[in-house]
Amino acid sequence: MNKLEAMAVFVRVVERGSFSAVAREMQSSQPNISKMIRALEVSLGGRLFARTTRQLSLTDEGERYYAECRQILAAVDAAEHSFKSGQEEIAGPLCIGASVSFGRTWLAPRLRAFLLAHPGIRIHLHLSDRNVDLVGEGIDVAFRFGALRDSSLVARPVGDMPRAVYASPAYVAEHGAPRTPAELSEHNCLAFTLLPTPNAWTFSKAGKAQGKQTTIAITGNASSNSSEAIREMVLAGMGISQSPTWQFEEDLAAGRVVQLLQNHRSPSLAINAVFSGRRQSARVAAFVDYIIASMPPAA
Repeated sequence: MNKLEAMAVFVRVVERGSFSAVAREMQSSQPNISKMIRALEVSLGGRLFARTTRQLSLTDEGERYYAECRQILAAVDAAEHSFKSGQEEIAGPLCIGASVSFGRTWLAPRLRAFLLAHPGIRIHLHLSDRNVDLVGEGIDVAFRFGALRDSSLVARPVGDMPRAVYASPAYVAEHGAPRTPAELSEHNCLAFTLLPTPNAWTFSKAGKAQGKQTTIAITGNASSNSSEAIREMVLAGMGISQSPTWQFEEDLAAGRVVQLLQNHRSPSLAINAVFSGRRQSARVAAFVDYIIASMPPAA
């Protein structure tokens, strides 16, 4: 038995949730895939799957082995890619996924310099405020924020997304400005519903990288799964948002919004480049390297 091949098959079975799906993917048969997994279990001396009539589920040992297999296979692919990357041309189509705000405000203005450096690449920028299916939408790399929920994706850390609290001058003139996070309970707060905890905003004292955090339950009469819609609500004077700093950078400079609670730090969210497969093409790797280099230093 080729142990590395068996590990790769095991990982695909976990990710697809079906022996038959992997058999079709590999142009093999379901009995052959089952036989390979069984041989792997025999060599390990234990069961990887707790098989039932309805579904495949991993045993505790299988969960640990799956995590370790992914790391091993990623390391093997990285070694091969490192060897071959010098021979691979940085050219061809590149589909990039991102949220509407990040794509419009941050990514789009930086595409020209990347394309000038790599004229053989053709970019399609796919913007959506939902986590799209990378394989189904044909996306080569997507940028996502905060904790990743899809364990089947491979992630590469890119940087951090700084956030702050904003309102329009009209809102502040009518309702006043909160002086502490606790006073947000007296204000109309606009929740971005795609965050893990949209109705709870967290703060720490400014100037303390690891200071004590305070979490405030917020309420408001409007929310949205679109960060662009939240921005428009803020500009219209509807309420207060806790948003990425780049989303309001131009508005802040133009006086269309004011930043609130400047003595309190809103926690940044991690930015990750995510891929559906372990190996990335040279053009994907080059683009992610470019974005990492473009990120401002951590505050």
